[in-house]
Amino acid sequence: MKYLGEAAFILEIRIYRDRSKRLTGLSQSGYMDKILKRYRMNNSKCGYIPMQENLDLNKTHGALTPKEVKRMQNVPYALKVGSIMYAVRCTRPDVAFAQNITSHFQHNIREPQWTTVKTILKYLRNNKDMFLVYGGNPEADLRVDCYCDAGFET
Repeated sequence: MKYLGEAAFILEIRIYRDRSKRLTGLSQSGYMDKILKRYRMNNSKCGYIPMQENLDLNKTHGALTPKEVKRMQNVPYALKVGSIMYAVRCTRPDVAFAQNITSHFQHNIREPQWTTVKTILKYLRNNKDMFLVYGGNPEADLRVDCYCDAGFET
């Protein structure tokens, strides 16, 4: 085994470190570029929110005609939701709610759900350079708080 230096990339995640300030940053801007290009959304309009407010994605809404149902069967819905899910799990908790809602419709895709997934990707295109920063205060003592909400009274 040999030392290869500090890690800079792992699983398509770029690692930024500032040891003097005790900061670590994680970015997936390269991954965002890759999925946007894969789904031909790299030149799409930019989105400013991951999901519309008060959006009703009920399974009974949307495409009902056979032509629309056939069209929805050919869209890469699950692939896009999975790509977004990887970003959420690694560095993008800001789209976690929208990704969670859209993942409920893997087998019942309608136009509103498809549009919402594209809206999430447009938002990620606009904010692809955002990244998580973990840091600490060198003067503060490490304190871990744990909470549990389990009554077991039923």
